[in-house]
Parts: sequence; C-alpha cells; structure tokens
Amino acid sequence: MKRIFLVEDDREIAKNLSRLLAAEGFSVFHAPTQRQAVDMLGGNAFDLALVDISLPDGNGFSVCTEIRQTQDIPVIFLTASGDEASVVTGLNMGADDYITKPFRPRELIARIETALRKAGRAAPAFQTGGLSVNTASGIVEKDGKEIYLSALEYRLLLVFVNNPNSILTRDHLLDELWDAAGEFVTNNTLTVYIKRLREKIEDDPAAPRIILTVRGLGYRLGGGHAAE
Repeated sequence: MKRIFLVEDDREIAKNLSRLLAAEGFSVFHAPTQRQAVDMLGGNAFDLALVDISLPDGNGFSVCTEIRQTQDIPVIFLTASGDEASVVTGLNMGADDYITKPFRPRELIARIETALRKAGRAAPAFQTGGLSVNTASGIVEKDGKEIYLSALEYRLLLVFVNNPNSILTRDHLLDELWDAAGEFVTNNTLTVYIKRLREKIEDDPAAPRIILTVRGLGYRLGGGHAAE
C-alpha cells in the first residue's frame, strides 16, 4: 500500500482527501502544520507528498525543502486558484507537479498515479501469491523482498504476465526467449529456465501456483491479476 504524506491545514479538505485516497487504496498520513510535517518526516518513509502551499505556521515551500533533504519522493503542491507566482516557485524548488483548488477528485488521483509512475513507485503491473512484478521499474518482489532474476528469467516471467489469460505453448515461449536472448534456446533449456524461475517465485516449486503446467499444451499463469 502506497503511503501518501498529506500536509494540509484545512481540516475539512484534509478529511475529504483522506477518504478519497483511502478509497483508492492509499495509506494517508496527515500533518496540519509545517512543524508537525517536519516532525513526521523524521521517523517515516513515504511514497509521495501532497503539500498545501499556505500553512498557519509557515509554508509548503519549507516542507518541500525538508522533504528533498530527507526523502526521494514526488511532491505535488496544492495551491489556491490563480496563484501563478507560488506555482513557479514550487516548480523551481523541485516539485513534481501542482494542482489548483478546487480540483476534481479523479484529476488528483490521475496526477498522483502519474507522479508515482514516473518515480518508479507505481503499483505493480501484476501480483499474485505474494509475488509482484513492477514492469515500469523492472523490480520483482516476493513477500515484500526483492528477488533477482537473470535477464532471460525476467523475460520469461514477462511473457506470462503479458499473456495472463492464455495457454502458452513451448514453441511460443521458445520464440519469445530467442528474441530476448539472441542465442539459440532449446526445449531442454526452456525446461531448465522454467524450473529456475519456479524456484525463485513459487512458495513450493514442486507444486507451483503461479506458473502452471497444462499437460499436452504448455503453460499458463495462475490466479494473479493485473493492476488497473
């Protein structure tokens, strides 16, 4: 679950934003003042910050500076309508984006998802059985821990992820691996790579639940789902 750091002094706006973000699957951490925001940054790691420029004891620019010194995350400024000077200042300070109040909820969510995607923090493209594959960053994780695949193992996994509802014949897989490897991949080699991949991604390689064998036909991907 992605962690959003919300710095907003208006309690009503903060409450509504927190509900919206929670409904979209984010975990929200709210600070209503500059001082509280700086304190929260000291002991927490976040994936993205939404920062109101106007705060009762300072401003969002100071919070942005503190974020940039402590965490490498996208920052989106929340700004009053028509405050062009503040927008320019924020972007010059390294903010990734800004959105003007009042804003449409779907527009805000789209901006957040775009910023996360650019930062390589977007939701995984595929997840199942404790396995997540983030095709934007190339990171594969099992139970929250990164696992390391060879280039050919990763390519093989991507073929399954990109064809979630298909039975893949051995010939199809061989063609895909030939394109990626630039070398001849035999039937025996394919068997070895499937075995190695299962050893890395399955809870029990002897009883696989992610890469399933379809007897007489080939293989298919087991019960995962693509992120929306």
